[in-house]
Amino acid sequence: MPKTQSEQRIPVLIAGGGTVGLSAALFLAHHGVECLAVERQDGPSRHPRATGLGPRTVEFLRETGIAEAVDAVAIDMSAGGLGKISVTTLAEADLPALARATPAHARPGRQRTDRTSPGTLRGTCPQNRLDAVLLSAARDRGATVRHATRLVSFEQDTEGVTALLDGPDGPHTVRADYLLAADGVRSGVRDALGIGASGPGNLGTPMINMLFRADLTPYTRGQSFVICDITHPDAPGILLTIDGDQEWIFHTSYDPDGGESADDFTPARCRALIRTAIGAPDLDVEVVSTLPWRPRGLLADRFRDGRVFLMGDAAHTNPPLGAFGLNTGIADAHNLAWKLAAVLSGQAGAGLLDSYAAERRPVGALALEQSLRRLADPRLHWDLSPRLAEARAAAGVLNAPLVHMGYRYDSAAVIDPQPELPSPEDLTVALDGAPGSRLPHLWVERDGHRLSTLDLVGSRFTLLTGAGAGGDRWVRAAREAGERLGLELPAYRIGPGAEVTDPDGRWPQFTGPDGGGALLVRPDQFIGWRSAAPSGGPSDPSDASTSHLTESSAPSDASTSHLPEPSAPSDDPSGDLVRALLRILAREDQGERGGRTGATRVA
Repeated sequence: MPKTQSEQRIPVLIAGGGTVGLSAALFLAHHGVECLAVERQDGPSRHPRATGLGPRTVEFLRETGIAEAVDAVAIDMSAGGLGKISVTTLAEADLPALARATPAHARPGRQRTDRTSPGTLRGTCPQNRLDAVLLSAARDRGATVRHATRLVSFEQDTEGVTALLDGPDGPHTVRADYLLAADGVRSGVRDALGIGASGPGNLGTPMINMLFRADLTPYTRGQSFVICDITHPDAPGILLTIDGDQEWIFHTSYDPDGGESADDFTPARCRALIRTAIGAPDLDVEVVSTLPWRPRGLLADRFRDGRVFLMGDAAHTNPPLGAFGLNTGIADAHNLAWKLAAVLSGQAGAGLLDSYAAERRPVGALALEQSLRRLADPRLHWDLSPRLAEARAAAGVLNAPLVHMGYRYDSAAVIDPQPELPSPEDLTVALDGAPGSRLPHLWVERDGHRLSTLDLVGSRFTLLTGAGAGGDRWVRAAREAGERLGLELPAYRIGPGAEVTDPDGRWPQFTGPDGGGALLVRPDQFIGWRSAAPSGGPSDPSDASTSHLTESSAPSDASTSHLPEPSAPSDDPSGDLVRALLRILAREDQGERGGRTGATRVA
C-alpha cells in the first residue's frame, strides 16, 4: 500500500455514508464502539430514493432515542392519508371522494401495527430527512462521518484491515479491526473481494427520478397519499409525496433500445412531463434534480469475507415494491452492531460474528423473493382486502409486516431455533416467543409509565419472566449469572404484583401459565433462549448439568400448536443462564476466523 500522510486507528470503518452506513454508525456508537464512516459524496444526499420506513426500523429508532425526531420530519398522514391511488392526471382525480371510499385497512397510519409493534410513524419519511436525523444522532454519540472521502483500497490480515482513504486533506491510511461495506448496489468492496451475486439482475426498463417543487394543493384538496400512478399516455409514471405540500418526486421510464437516454431528460422536458402528469399546463415547476435508476434484484453469494462484512444494497438489492430494501439494510446494521460491540469488548468470542451472515442472508433472500412476487402482481401488495387473500396465498405473498419483522433466525447465536413460520398471514402468531423470533411486543406498565416489552431490553441481554415464585428464582439467577460472566443481565418479572405489570394479561402465553418460564432476549430484541419454569430446590450455580440445553431440536408442529416448546425445566436456573450465554456469545471458541490476506483495490 502506498505511503500516505498519516495513519489512524479505529475499531470499525464503514464504507458508505448513506442511510445504511449512517445507521451502522449510529448503532455502533449507541453500543459504545468508535467508528468512522466515509462517503464519497460531498454531503448528505438531497434527493430521496425511498420514503417508506417499516415498523421494525422505527423500533430501532425508538431504541436509540431518535424516533420522535424522525416522526417530527415525517409526512403527517395520521388524519386519513391514502396509500396507493391510480388516476389519469392528478387534476382529474377527486381525492376527497377516493378517501371516503378507501377502507381503513388500506390507509397508512399508527393504528395498523399498534398491537404488534410500538414502532409507528405518523406517515412516510423521505430518505433525505431520515439521513439528516441519523447523521446528527451518530455524531452526537461519538461516531465520525466524513464526506468527500472515498475508500481507495484495502488489505486485510488475521488482525485487521488497513484501508487507504482519499479525502479533502489528501490520502491517508486507516487501520481498523473490521470493515463494513455499505457502499450500495455497485459496491466496490464487494467487487474487490470477488463476491458474486445471484438473482434476476435488471428488472423492467430504466427510470428517471425527478425531484421537483410545485404547489399541488389545488389538486390534492387537503388529502395526502403515498404513491399515485399516473396513467396519462403522454406522461405515464409514478408521483410520490415528499413533503405533502411543495416537494414531490415523479418517476417515468425511458427506452434505451428506442434511442432514449437519461441525458434526454433536460429540465425543460422534465417540466413538460410533470405538467402533463399533473394535468396543469401552466403549473410553476422547479426541477431540483434528476437521478437515473433501474429496478434490480440481486443477492450477494456471501455477506462476509474475513473481517469485511456486506450490508444494505451491497449485500441485497430489491425492487422498491414493499419497501423491503432500505429497511432490510438498516436491520443488517442493527444485527451486526451489537455483535461487533460484544466481540470488541471481549464479552463474546469472535465466532459470534459468524451468525451475522447465517441470520441476515436468509432474511435478504426472503425480502428479495417477496419483492419479486409483488412485482409480478402489485395488487397483492396494495390491496389487503379479504377478497384477494386466496390470490395472495396462491402467489406465495406474505403479509408485509411478516417480511419486515416476523422472520426468524437460525444460527449458533440462538439455542434451539424454530425457524419455520407458524402462519403466513398473522404476525401475532409468528411472534410467539419462539427462540430466534423477535420478542413479542406487549404494552406493559412500570413505575406508572406505559412502555413496550421491547423497551425493557435496552440494547443488552435481558431476562424476562413471570410474576410467580419461579420468576423470583429467575431474577436471582440472572444476578448470579451476570456476576459470573462479568456482564449486565437485568431481569424483569411481568405480571400482577410484579415490577412490570401486564394490563392485558397476555404475558403468561409466552412463559407459561404459572409465570415461571423465562425468555433470554439478545441485545437486538431477538429471543436467544426460552426455558420452562425451574424445578426442584434453590439454584446451585456449581451444578454443571446441561442435559436440557440440547444442541438442536426440531421445530414444534404448527398444525397442533403455534406456541414453541420451551427447554426442559431444571433445578439450576443460574447455571442454565451461564451455559446459554456462553453458547450464544461463542465464549467457548476464542479463535478469530481467518480471512484471505493481501491488497485489494476498490473500483
